[in-house]
Amino acid sequence: MSLHTTAQSLVSLAAEPGHGGGHASLNPYLTGGGALVVLLLLLWITTRFNRDR
Repeated sequence: MSLHTTAQSLVSLAAEPGHGGGHASLNPYLTGGGALVVLLLLLWITTRFNRDR
């Protein structure tokens, strides 16, 4: 499969209507809030172990 054929198939796949994008059960606010909590927890853990500064 050549690069040109692959690019054509990807363009035709992206141009198909009917795909709403995203999953219906994923709430973006919940996902972003969960990611924020995890990152803040990792930051807190990192600062607890780095007491020499």
